[in-house]
Amino acid sequence: MLLTTILNHFRTLFSFLPKPSKSVNLLVMMFGFCQVAYSQDEETASPLTISGYLEAYYIYDFGNPQDHIRPDFVYSFNRHNEVNLNLGYIQASYRTEQIRANLALMAGTYANANLAAEPGALKNIYEASIGVKISKNHDLWIDAGILPSHIGFESAVGAACWNMTRSILADNSPYFETGAKVSYTSANQRWFVSGLILNGWQRIQRVDGNNTPAFGHQLTFRPTKKITLNSSSFVGNDKPDSVRQMRYFHNFYGQIELTERLGLTAGFDIGAQQQSKGSKSYDVWYSPVLIASYQVSDKLRIAARTEYYADPAEVIISTGTPHGFKTVGYSVNADLAVAEHVLWRIEARSLKSKDQVFEDDGEPSQVNTFVGTSLSVSF
Repeated sequence: MLLTTILNHFRTLFSFLPKPSKSVNLLVMMFGFCQVAYSQDEETASPLTISGYLEAYYIYDFGNPQDHIRPDFVYSFNRHNEVNLNLGYIQASYRTEQIRANLALMAGTYANANLAAEPGALKNIYEASIGVKISKNHDLWIDAGILPSHIGFESAVGAACWNMTRSILADNSPYFETGAKVSYTSANQRWFVSGLILNGWQRIQRVDGNNTPAFGHQLTFRPTKKITLNSSSFVGNDKPDSVRQMRYFHNFYGQIELTERLGLTAGFDIGAQQQSKGSKSYDVWYSPVLIASYQVSDKLRIAARTEYYADPAEVIISTGTPHGFKTVGYSVNADLAVAEHVLWRIEARSLKSKDQVFEDDGEPSQVNTFVGTSLSVSF
């Protein structure tokens, strides 16, 4: 194989260098396997594909945090006044009629912030899953591993979202999950339904002392190509069993293509958690969001978002203030398709809270405003 010959020449020429790490060897093996698959029969699609994504950004937060960390409820695009990588990953996907598998390794400030609780190399896993089709006549699958979240319409991949940054709603509900799911897609592609058993609320490893399984569901209905309606839930305990507090959460969203150029997304999250173990009293939080997107031309698109997040008991977002976290937000962004698979974005966003939950040059503030830009490429 040509790739093997080239690598052998390089090993001979640079034999004085230290041996590559296991992660480098893994990538070489993946790309080598991909080369074998394509060289055997270039006209036949290989079951193995390699893809990737990179998204660099710069944000100026007018609150000017000296540690360069934006508000602690922000997990995506969370660094101030520095050029950085929000998310970069490389993914190997294997797909046949009966098997599907994905392995994606990532880096970036999103990974550092959102997976801070996970140990070691687990922080760098974007996805690692395997699925088996369990019916010959129906699109019925069982998947297990580290999976994309079944909750919400926004993901960590910015280019797949209408806005440059994520809503408060998305940043504070699971981006990923670990467990197993059974899913079914109807023959006409209008219905999708799944049931899940999970390790917890956005967890790879369980919380120490937690042996309570968590559950979820997803139901998606597409009556036409222009309308999507989705219902997703989470039920479980994300604390040690000794202080178990059951959490019940539901996400609903609808997306509609009003015209060929104008689209609208409306979402609503609501959650309730026991105040203490065995309590019949619950703390409730909720968040509505509305996003409009308009395709100005083939290369230019604009979007605007309005949102509100209310967590008075600080179940999800801790503030230590009298009214908890009650914040309204507005943002507007413009996206330019610089080239195929290359997207340049600019965004301005302002948040205003009932209490002084933000920082302004080291002083408490009710307002947080920023402007930012990002550049992404998919391959």
